[in-house]
Amino acid sequence: MNVPTTSRPGLVLAICCASIVVVVMDISIVTVALPAIRRDLGASVSGLQWTVDAYTLVLAAFLVLAGSAADRFGRKRVFQYGLALFGAGSLLCSLAPGIGWLIAARALQAAGGTMLNPVAMAIVATTFPVPAERARAIGVFGSMSGLALALGPILGGALVDGLGWRAVFWVNVPIVAAALVATAVFVPESRAPRARRFDPVGQALVLLVLGSLVFGLIQARSPGWTSPWILGLFALAGLGVLGLLRHEPRRADPLLELRLFRSVAFSSAIVMAVLALCGFGIFLFTATQYLQEVRGLTALSAGLCLLPVGLLVLVLSPRTGRLVGTRGPRWPLVVAGVALTAGGAAAAWLGPATPLPVVLATFLLFGVFLGTVNPPITNTAVSGMPGSMAGVAASLASSGRQTGTTLGVALAGSAHGVWWLVAALGAGLFALALLGTGRRAAATARRAAALFDELSLPRPTG
Repeated sequence: MNVPTTSRPGLVLAICCASIVVVVMDISIVTVALPAIRRDLGASVSGLQWTVDAYTLVLAAFLVLAGSAADRFGRKRVFQYGLALFGAGSLLCSLAPGIGWLIAARALQAAGGTMLNPVAMAIVATTFPVPAERARAIGVFGSMSGLALALGPILGGALVDGLGWRAVFWVNVPIVAAALVATAVFVPESRAPRARRFDPVGQALVLLVLGSLVFGLIQARSPGWTSPWILGLFALAGLGVLGLLRHEPRRADPLLELRLFRSVAFSSAIVMAVLALCGFGIFLFTATQYLQEVRGLTALSAGLCLLPVGLLVLVLSPRTGRLVGTRGPRWPLVVAGVALTAGGAAAAWLGPATPLPVVLATFLLFGVFLGTVNPPITNTAVSGMPGSMAGVAASLASSGRQTGTTLGVALAGSAHGVWWLVAALGAGLFALALLGTGRRAAATARRAAALFDELSLPRPTG
């Protein structure tokens, strides 16, 4: 591995942390601004869903590609491109004259975001070569997502109430500009010793599957779930899945390494990532609409109501990580599944006159869920994998999270009884927590890992 040296590792960590804060915050901060965007631009519910999903869909589809590009062309270089694209997308979002322009700018913003999170993690890992220091740095880096979730709704609410919804986008511009300058000066360049080859056909098929599925879910509200147009979109997504199953095993370096799914632990982790963040995507989109449109709260007040969720994530995530390291991932995942189930069932009874303390107590359940779910999912995904595949496994888990968020927002405005759907997702998470962390799952993980012997693995050509 090309291990860079720098006399300012703390500054490199700060730059990488700033990147994850703006990328993650732009998921939660925008949800608080959605009612104002709807009033100002005359957007429909589907337009609001696409404002969120154009961002998360691009993140989900291109995370793995961005990581491979950084390994090949240089992490610092790709990180700088990501910052520039994210800043340009943010500026265009703030200037959008209509909802279509806003959605397109959000997609551009996300294209930059795909080059920040996975690449920043690689930069942190190579900047701190000593294992103990690296572990602490990665812990700090990981906790920034909780900080972003805590700050996003409050900052978004304050900006919307004080300066208008466009301010939630242009606030990114000076942060990105400062990060660009600091990256040029302080971040060293690094590359992987062996970069994975690109898989353009696989990438196109992934985009086809996710795009068709999300488009069908969002648009199903109007023509109905049995409309030929909607059924055709779902059929197209199914054909894309079949194409992936046929194409990817033929590749030397596939975008989706399907042999990983022979591990029950890994497969369970990916499905859990989708289910968990699907539930959270529904919560984030629906809760902000409920607080502002149903209860009539201001954007800032709505953001303050969501503060307990972010604070619990900030407090529980590092403790959960330590628990996973000492006791394994099962019990944190069980707690997350129970909390999500209880949160969905409790939220189903919220109404316009529900006492605010009851609302906040319900939201706390979602904070417990999100604070305990992410570290064990990543641990389960990479458990037993050789070093050569750990990064790929972790990237696919991250893609699963973004896919789940995208599907959750799509379902939030298209399905009836969404809170009971959240409860069902929590029950699925609970069941998979038991299935994916047992002895049999660990045995399948060991057998799958044996397929990736770094020295002797024969790879198919393609």
